[in-house]
Amino acid sequence: MKRFATHTIVTFLSLLLVLCCGSVNEKLPPDFQEKADSIVNSIVQPVFAEKTYLITDFGAINDGETPCTKAINDAINKINAEGGGTIIVPNGRYLTGAIHFKSNVKLHLEDSAVLIFSVNPSDYLPVVLSRWEGVDCYNYSPLIYGYNLENIAITGKGKIDGRANTNNWWPWKGHNRYGWKPGMPSQLMPEGRPLLLKYNIDQTPVEQRIMGDGHYLRPPFIQFYKCRNILIEDITIENSPFWVIHPLLSENITVRGVHINSNGTNNDGCDPESCINVLIENCFFNTGDDCIALKSGRNDDGRKWSVPTENVVIRNCKMQNGHGGIVIGSEISGGCKNIFVENCEMSSSELDRAIRIKTNSQRGGTIENIFINNITVGEVGEAVIKINCLYEPEEGVGKYLPLIRNIYISKVTSQKAEYPFYMKGLPGQTCIDNIFISECNFSGTKQESLLKDIGNVKFKNVIINGELFKE
Repeated sequence: MKRFATHTIVTFLSLLLVLCCGSVNEKLPPDFQEKADSIVNSIVQPVFAEKTYLITDFGAINDGETPCTKAINDAINKINAEGGGTIIVPNGRYLTGAIHFKSNVKLHLEDSAVLIFSVNPSDYLPVVLSRWEGVDCYNYSPLIYGYNLENIAITGKGKIDGRANTNNWWPWKGHNRYGWKPGMPSQLMPEGRPLLLKYNIDQTPVEQRIMGDGHYLRPPFIQFYKCRNILIEDITIENSPFWVIHPLLSENITVRGVHINSNGTNNDGCDPESCINVLIENCFFNTGDDCIALKSGRNDDGRKWSVPTENVVIRNCKMQNGHGGIVIGSEISGGCKNIFVENCEMSSSELDRAIRIKTNSQRGGTIENIFINNITVGEVGEAVIKINCLYEPEEGVGKYLPLIRNIYISKVTSQKAEYPFYMKGLPGQTCIDNIFISECNFSGTKQESLLKDIGNVKFKNVIINGELFKE
């Protein structure tokens, strides 16, 4: 795929010069909003021909029991062959297996339309080229999948339901909380996740990494791989087997007004991975893992591609349950830069952290130029802001030192947390540097902040439990 021709990095040159020269300000740059807007304005929206078809024109039946996989995919193939347009899912309940997109196709769900996805793994075969936890492989097809496409969309007020639960998909995690019992297969079996991670270490050719049946790696719900001009708007998504929305090596992505309820294991809400020009706005996340997590590949596979996630705007979103609200990592070996987050709300006794960056010396990666402003936090279980270079210490010490720098966090308030700040770098290394936190007010914290093995971290007008915070 042509690598991201619509680059807008020119708009960042003045900022990056300031950062690189070291004359940094402890507050957000005054042109924060202008730079965020320049990213949004550069995102190319998909455009569709006026032609429309109903999936019922191709034999789909709205009883929620008759398989409609062929009807839906036949409709997509036909409208693509005719130059593109919109496939309408009328009101009703439609059972389907894997849906494979084509270019110039919009799938639109009417207000009371529900796509119900099969929980039979064989309905997601044959395997397709994918990436699982940042590692390249061939695996079960995502429930909705597209590869090397342009101008694609999923819109409408309807619902897509993966129907994953503790009786299907989720037990493959290998954890009794999600329905696994001794004697059941899981991703922890030697032919599952351990084998895939070995493929990464050995750099086994991707065409030999055939997972799928017998390997117990759950597929994501929506994965658009090497695609351009993507819109996902207004739909409700429930009960995913794995990650919910996973754009991969793609550009010009808009996720707007999406409502996600998916509290299963590894049910991240939206994970742009090695993507450029991304807008996530006005969305609701109630998830079993990170609400939004920016990624760029795991270990050697991430370094092989060396494609950071960059030019991302996240705004006006609400987060409920999750391991983290706004997260970078942990599969971040390709790096991450130029991220703008503003005007988000989050709170839940089941939300562990509000803002989190996680990596280690096996993952590595440079995370830089992150700007976070005006975040309202009610309650989190652990830390309001957590930056950790020792994530998953059982992986051991590697030779790929991460670098986290030029992070600006302003106007964050919270009412209840264990820690205000939890920042842990690597002993003897400066992998956390130039962190600027200003105009924040945290109340109801139980522990003092943990700040260990870090470089230049500055606080300005930060109030914790009614007192001015001093390092």
